[in-house]
Amino acid sequence: MATIGIIIADMFEDVEYTEPANAFKKAGHQIVPIGLEKGKTVRGKRDKTPVKIDKGLDEVSPYDFDAILIPGGYSPDILRGEDKAVEFIKVFFNSGKPIFAICHGPQLLITAHVLDGKKVTGWKSIIQDIKNSGAEYINQEVVVDDNLISSRGPRDLSAFIKASLKRLE
Repeated sequence: MATIGIIIADMFEDVEYTEPANAFKKAGHQIVPIGLEKGKTVRGKRDKTPVKIDKGLDEVSPYDFDAILIPGGYSPDILRGEDKAVEFIKVFFNSGKPIFAICHGPQLLITAHVLDGKKVTGWKSIIQDIKNSGAEYINQEVVVDDNLISSRGPRDLSAFIKASLKRLE
């Protein structure tokens, strides 16, 4: 089974973490919350869902994981301001292993300059950012382009999880 890193900071969209994480665990995969500081508890923006960071970015390698989940909310915007998070995602993306990005998740990929020529979806407020990164914005519930699986937001979670689990088979 796969080891899935979940790169996350405070103010993440609760259901964009809890629903995929629960589905991955139910399917037998291991999840590892990765953040800026090991042992810190980050919280969701709506329900204040607590997530304890198992591994800090300074102690992991992109090669430690089979896939990465980037939940949305404000978390990706916080992470994109951290060089170590941007470099981690850039190296991971270029490894060809799957990245699952939902809602504002593509913000971290935009800052890592890895979306040029890709087909991507995301939350409506970042559509122009996606286009400015050189990607083609596709307005549908889930978009699969090579190693990148993206969705627009919480209402698309079912399709996002289904596509993500299929990629992990």
